[in-house]
Amino acid sequence: MRALNFRILLKKEPEGGYTVNVPSLPGCITYGDNIEHAVEMAREAIELYLWSMRKHGEN
Repeated sequence: MRALNFRILLKKEPEGGYTVNVPSLPGCITYGDNIEHAVEMAREAIELYLWSMRKHGEN
């Protein structure tokens, strides 16, 4: 399996935490309490997004 790299955008939220957007995967957005958690959540969101695409034949 080859490794894929995705750029993520972190936005610090006024109420705390970070919203994460993956620009190359429309609608792939998640949230983390801090930067480390946000990056971890982004990895999970990307994996689930790609799994869903494969499942639905959208590769």
